[in-house]
Amino acid sequence: MNTISGQTICNIPIAGLRACKPSVTPPRPPPPTADCCRAISHADMRCLCSYKKSPLIPSLGISVPLAEKLPAKCGLSTAAKC
Repeated sequence: MNTISGQTICNIPIAGLRACKPSVTPPRPPPPTADCCRAISHADMRCLCSYKKSPLIPSLGISVPLAEKLPAKCGLSTAAKC
């Protein structure tokens, strides 16, 4: 799901994105929560990669390098290879 429907982005519920935001926000992000890891375990990684170069991401205070590390920090083998 590549569209923003108000419910999900790239198969991640909006609540899941909110749960992950602290873990992708510099300067000292905490480890991802269980809610965050659950949310990204269902993510469409190819879809998420399409946002990698979006100027919107940094404007939201999100660090792309930190976001790319989330799957590994959650112990997921579905890491994005953008």
